Amino acid sequence: MSGSICKHISEIKEVKTAVAYQCEECVKKGGQWLHLRTCQTCGATFCCDSSPARHATAHFHATGHAVVASAEPGEQWLWCYEDEQFVEY
Repeated sequence: MSGSICKHISEIKEVKTAVAYQCEECVKKGGQWLHLRTCQTCGATFCCDSSPARHATAHFHATGHAVVASAEPGEQWLWCYEDEQFVEY
């Protein structure tokens, strides 16, 4: 990953994957999710913006952890919240 890719994504050397297919916050609060994203800084997995609680975006705002990877089977992409950049890998 190089070229015109933002610094947050280009710093990723190995993509972290979901340990369990569930949103950590939705499980705690009894919520539901549609799709999952895994934080590339801490490895936590949260629900996407199409989900009612939008925990992945909330995690970015609370921590500054800028990059998530799709945790959906068959999808291989990264998203940088800070630079609003999408990259397939």
